[in-house]
Amino acid sequence: MTAIRIEGAKVLIVGGSSGMGLALAMRLLAEGASVTIAGRSRAKLAAARRHLGDHPKLATRAVDIAREVEVAALFQDGEPLDHIVSTAADIEGAYQLLPSIELAAAQRVVESKFYGPLLLAKHGAAHLPPAGSITYTSGVAAYRPAARGSVVAAVNAALEGLVRALAVELAPIRINAVSPGWVDTPIWGFVAGDAKQATLDAMAERLPAGRVGQPEDIADAIRFLIGNGFTTGAILHVEGGHRLV
Repeated sequence: MTAIRIEGAKVLIVGGSSGMGLALAMRLLAEGASVTIAGRSRAKLAAARRHLGDHPKLATRAVDIAREVEVAALFQDGEPLDHIVSTAADIEGAYQLLPSIELAAAQRVVESKFYGPLLLAKHGAAHLPPAGSITYTSGVAAYRPAARGSVVAAVNAALEGLVRALAVELAPIRINAVSPGWVDTPIWGFVAGDAKQATLDAMAERLPAGRVGQPEDIADAIRFLIGNGFTTGAILHVEGGHRLV
């Protein structure tokens, strides 16, 4: 078996300006890949570039993956890619009990975690080689839903169904997803507000791993899926044993 090389590879990371995507960008740049991080906020992209030391192999692109015209434009230059990754998720306002859920907030989750990934595959697959890959992030909520999490649970489950279907349709390009558990990223500010640290600490006590995840844990899992040429249509669970408790 010939290992899939990361050195010299071209990787697009949507959602790469913070959290898991930023950790992945740092790792891949250190391994010699050329990385483009994409996201909606130009300010966050600029901050990510500074955080990554204005690396010479780093590029940034502003894009809203909920808008097909912007996703199409992302690939319009025809530049070849080796791998596409999406860690994007807009869950602001979505963690609510059913009577309080606003449809607009639910729609933003669907757009960022289902339609966006669908559009990335639709417009990006043609730019990938046969040994290329697309990797998404779903989440443990699909398996351990909680009150207030109905929308996120449903969208994560839908994304995993999309992964399996695209793995068949786009073969031999590999399509996979990492399903993170509770990971200490900025997104928890939307979920728990000021109670973020206490909430994460309480979960750490429950988990068999004895801690919540860090962005680097998920970056490591995505790196595996990018580099393993015999893994496709798979959901890689990286959640500290959350499904067991």
